[in-house]
Amino acid sequence: MHSAPGPVSELVVSRLPELRALARRGPVLDLACGEGRHALRCAEAGCRVLGIDRDSAALRALVQAARARDLPLAGVRADLEAGCDVPVKAGSCGAVLVFRFLFRPLAAAIQALLSPGGLLLYETFTLRQRELGYGPKNPAFLLAPGELPGLFPRLRCEHHWEGRTPGERPLELAQLVARRPLC
Repeated sequence: MHSAPGPVSELVVSRLPELRALARRGPVLDLACGEGRHALRCAEAGCRVLGIDRDSAALRALVQAARARDLPLAGVRADLEAGCDVPVKAGSCGAVLVFRFLFRPLAAAIQALLSPGGLLLYETFTLRQRELGYGPKNPAFLLAPGELPGLFPRLRCEHHWEGRTPGERPLELAQLVARRPLC
């Protein structure tokens, strides 16, 4: 599942100064970036960004939008669900962003992408999303209660939240902010 277009998550906005600092160690990687709302926001804040997605048209549009604004953003086309690997060198990313995408077999590879001290920001749907009658219904794309931190046992959890967002069209989400230890 790709991230739907919409506003940038507050999880990213609140961490932009830290993401900018971490981008000096390695790029901010936006996995399954879709149309790139988070990738573009990070690039606007001065982060070097790499967006990965399987949708070549969306990725091409994202890279063209970044180029037109002279933003430090590159794109790589890859089907992340075709295997259990990400086409990026292990330990090379200052931060990894994953929003509204879940492919559990990638969890170990995602952990490995982070440089020491690197940060993971993850937000996606929980099983309770089905109760709302819209959004993903396939359990393969939905987290069980408390599942998200357990997918990343080698990272130190700094924030975990699960619940319903406010608004006219709420979402049932889980969020995780986790860091790779320095040693």
